[in-house]
Amino acid sequence: MSDDATPMEPNTTKDRDFVEYVVKHIVDNPDQVVVERKVDDMGVLITLKVAKEDMGKLIGKEGQTAKAIRVLLRIIGSKNNARVNLKIVEPEGSEMAMAA
Repeated sequence: MSDDATPMEPNTTKDRDFVEYVVKHIVDNPDQVVVERKVDDMGVLITLKVAKEDMGKLIGKEGQTAKAIRVLLRIIGSKNNARVNLKIVEPEGSEMAMAA
């Protein structure tokens, strides 16, 4: 049996690595992608930051790209008995952040 078949431990970063890999291949500025992973009693929280000009590509038309990444994260989490959520942080100076 391979290591991939074992349940995910709290300090395993497969979910974080997955998000980082996918997002870096979507955006134009992969060097500005920052992915952080925190584990608490609610589950795993993946926090994602990208360049201001890449937000549109990350979110996609009607949010489809972001939704797809979240669905895939939930599958990874359920496979490993963990609840995984994705938080996309608005870059400073973006239109959405200025409206808040």
